[in-house]
Amino acid sequence: MQIYGLSPFGGSGALIKTNLMKNYITLFIILLLGRNAAVAQESKEAVLHRLNQTIEQSATYIQAKEQRITSLKKALKKASQPTEKYDLHKQLYTEYRKFKVDSAVAYLLKNEQIAIALNDAEKQDETHILLSKLYSVKGMYVEALQLLKAIDKHRLPKESPCEYYDSFYALCSHYGQSINNSAYLSASNRYRDSLLLCIDKQSLTFKVNSAIDEFFTGDKNRAMQQFQQLLPQTTEEEPERAIIAYYLGLVEREKGNDNLQEYYFALSAIADIKNAIKDNASLQSLALTYYKRGNISKAYQFIKMAIDDAAFCNVRHRAEEGASFYSIINTAYQEKEAKQKKELQLYLVLISVLSVALIIALVYVYKQVKRLIKIRKELSYSNQQLEKLNTDLQLMNQNLEEANLNLEEANLIKEEYIAHFFNLCSAYIDKIENYRKLLYKKASKHQFDDLTKLLKSTTVVEQELEELYKNFDTIFLNIYPHFVIHFNALLEEGEQILPKKGELLNTELRIFALIRLGITDSNKIAEFLRYSLRTVYNYRTKVRNKAKGERDTFEEKVKKIRN
Repeated sequence: MQIYGLSPFGGSGALIKTNLMKNYITLFIILLLGRNAAVAQESKEAVLHRLNQTIEQSATYIQAKEQRITSLKKALKKASQPTEKYDLHKQLYTEYRKFKVDSAVAYLLKNEQIAIALNDAEKQDETHILLSKLYSVKGMYVEALQLLKAIDKHRLPKESPCEYYDSFYALCSHYGQSINNSAYLSASNRYRDSLLLCIDKQSLTFKVNSAIDEFFTGDKNRAMQQFQQLLPQTTEEEPERAIIAYYLGLVEREKGNDNLQEYYFALSAIADIKNAIKDNASLQSLALTYYKRGNISKAYQFIKMAIDDAAFCNVRHRAEEGASFYSIINTAYQEKEAKQKKELQLYLVLISVLSVALIIALVYVYKQVKRLIKIRKELSYSNQQLEKLNTDLQLMNQNLEEANLNLEEANLIKEEYIAHFFNLCSAYIDKIENYRKLLYKKASKHQFDDLTKLLKSTTVVEQELEELYKNFDTIFLNIYPHFVIHFNALLEEGEQILPKKGELLNTELRIFALIRLGITDSNKIAEFLRYSLRTVYNYRTKVRNKAKGERDTFEEKVKKIRN
């Protein structure tokens, strides 16, 4: 198993090889610290789901990285001063160092030329220190060592020794891992100790490196506690979170806790992807975890991603290690694929046999279906005819019901009005007789002035008309007691027409009462109500303008008002 020490300064960190295995990883089991594994399992499922989403969106994070790089390149084109170019080159190095190592090297080489042109020893030393770390990542150990040996550390500025020690730390770690030399691995630990002495004790960088040092040289349980305290202090947008989660995964791996190591490696991978870090160890570790658990498909997916990232970034030690694991996982994957292929072939034979049987069955079914279709067509045609007859019958029943209803209503109207007609005729005969006697009495007494006044007066006519309309209203409301309510329901809100106190119907209601009785001719309505044709027309138009919905159908709706 290979365990990585990831340095926040160097970008690649220390890689310690404790054992190379042919088939898999030997795990060291120690006691758990009483944590609730069930809760972690629940969290793991959510994290793995989020990891899949992050992988699907990885192109977005790479695009954001490339946009930042493009912005710096645009600024570089506009830069005229060497020092300004130097700073922009350094920023581009920062963006590229864990993304594309070769590009980061290219910009540092440009800074080397600027430093030489400016005869600036400080800038030359700074560039060589940074360049040395990248050479270590690329496996150019001789070149990295030459650069560092050429630097006089006593002339370095106050802040530079940290980078200087970090470069030696990276060189010793990578070289020791590549040749499996414990002397260089021990030297990397010493340089890490020197690095810790010059870092701000309150900084996250110090805390992370201190926990890493505890992991490699001290108590792993204490290291785990330190990492657990640091994890909530970071976000997924911070590269340090990937390092912290990765080491927690290594601790859980040594304890044999598959669920938790998968959980922490997934957290680390999410942070790496979101920060577009191609120099990562989390994907490879996830691949190994899935391999151990027998999930070869997932293991193959992640090891392929890890190798692709290493090749893209051109990180030698990642590519070499990934390749060693890839062969194991790929073999298992190919065996799985071969097994699945054999199973598939077997299934194909079975399917072929079943297909022949199915074809025979289909021929038989086809004939039966064809026969059924013919029967169904005949039944469908019969059903259509029956439905048509049923529809016609329903329509006839509706028309008959409506006709019966209209007939009943007409009979009721006839009965009501005939009865009142006879009563009115009898009353009018009596009134005419009394009026005749009165006129005769006046004439016989030669009271011609009184007689003339009576004949000229319209009071009697007005009284009789009022009595006629009162009788009409009474008879109509006996037939349609709720006419006023139903009529107003057809009008807009606030436009209702109501009779005054003491009235049964007013002029508007009386006009539409006549329309409800079937008298729609405005001339006849005007004659009955003793109004001009214009007045009746205006009343009808005015009321129609207050109607809800279509005004043209208002009077038809009035005709349909029932009791």
